[in-house]
Amino acid sequence: MQQQTTGARSVAGVRTTTGQGATAIDAGPDDATLVVRAREGDPAAFEVLVRRYQRRIYQLALRMTASTGDAEDITQEVFLTAWRRLPEIRQEAAFVGWLYRTATNRCLNLLRRRRPTAELDETTTADVSSSEDPQRSTEATEQLVALSAALTTLTPQQRAVWLLREAHGRSYDEIARLLDTTPHAVRGRLARARVHLAEVMQSWR
Repeated sequence: MQQQTTGARSVAGVRTTTGQGATAIDAGPDDATLVVRAREGDPAAFEVLVRRYQRRIYQLALRMTASTGDAEDITQEVFLTAWRRLPEIRQEAAFVGWLYRTATNRCLNLLRRRRPTAELDETTTADVSSSEDPQRSTEATEQLVALSAALTTLTPQQRAVWLLREAHGRSYDEIARLLDTTPHAVRGRLARARVHLAEVMQSWR
């Protein structure tokens, strides 16, 4: 089990934080405007994009890999690649989709190279460990640990589909585009994932 860490790194001079302190910033200019400004050399615009989406990408990578170290590395790599490829991103409004696609692919590639494991990092429970109600916090933490362990028993593709749909609210069509498949295949993988998780998590009903 890896020791709990909070990643703080720099992408093109922009500080990225992937620990509990990272928050999504939805106010301000839309993504398309920020991408155009960043492409024109405005680092502050790119910083807003990083702060807006870094936690979402980190959480996706964390649930996919069950490793804070891998999740931090993937998050860093995704935004570094985004900075370098800004001139190639012509559909500015699709920036978040590009982030999800890149992060998901990196996670899947990592999982293909890695032996299956159910070992979980302590930070998979970080989001619920600070509850004001100790009993509820303990129950929520235990349930989250059980869910995180259950997710590792899914195939990588099923895990990606379940997380993108259930945890990140992406549409079937978008998930299909992200994974280079069809909406029908996405629905099938999601259905199998739901059935499997329902069986594994039956004691928590």
